[in-house]
Amino acid sequence: MRVRDITAATEAFAPLSIQEPWDNSGLIIGSPDQEIRGVLIGFDCTPELVDEAVETGSDMIITHHPLIFGGLKRISPEDPVGLAVIKAASAGIAVYAAHTTADKVIGGVSGRMAARLGLEDVRVLDEEDSGIGLGAVGNLPSPMTAEEFIAKVKSAFGLSVARCSRPVDIPVSRVAMCGGSGSSLIDKAIEAGAQAYICGDISYHHFFTPKNFMVIDIGHFEGEVEICHVLFSLLKKNFPTFAVRTSGKLEASNPVFYY
Repeated sequence: MRVRDITAATEAFAPLSIQEPWDNSGLIIGSPDQEIRGVLIGFDCTPELVDEAVETGSDMIITHHPLIFGGLKRISPEDPVGLAVIKAASAGIAVYAAHTTADKVIGGVSGRMAARLGLEDVRVLDEEDSGIGLGAVGNLPSPMTAEEFIAKVKSAFGLSVARCSRPVDIPVSRVAMCGGSGSSLIDKAIEAGAQAYICGDISYHHFFTPKNFMVIDIGHFEGEVEICHVLFSLLKKNFPTFAVRTSGKLEASNPVFYY
């Protein structure tokens, strides 16, 4: 198996051509011709994930967030990104990211969020060409009160707490969402007729919402982490006998702690 075989299967699902202009999805370390024996899937390419790849004999890592996002002016072991680069390069581990490529297909991040909530008639929220784009919007099978819906969201995403704007006093029947930092799509959610919008990293001023509309911040990691399981299922379907594994420390890799 070569790196190019894995990337071809991944890009058939989430093509590199659709990534946002500011993104750095794709092969970040390594060569497409590199032979590999196993793939490890994680959320962020941390030094700990590289160590796990070495321990499990995986010589390719696939993550959602790119290891190198902006330009690197120096590579130092004192910096977590630099240390991960050094460790991966030293161990001959290829590193690949499916970031906004996996955000913009309906079977990716936002589509899986909608599936967790059991939404129906799901479509892309901010649609571009050919049914791709950021976010998703759909309908609940039955309307719920705001309080019932908040409880459903917390249960669906395993939350002990959620940051919410003032709950609406009308039934929630239509819901929009975007994994990760999605404040820029709040207006799109309103235009789509949603009573509730779910994403992460919502700033203080966005909690001042118009009448009959509310926002719920479930956290960046919590909204996106299921993409790791999507990528795992995709690769196992394409390569059923190849060594593909999801990080055993995935759920503990959230860098945000709640007390």
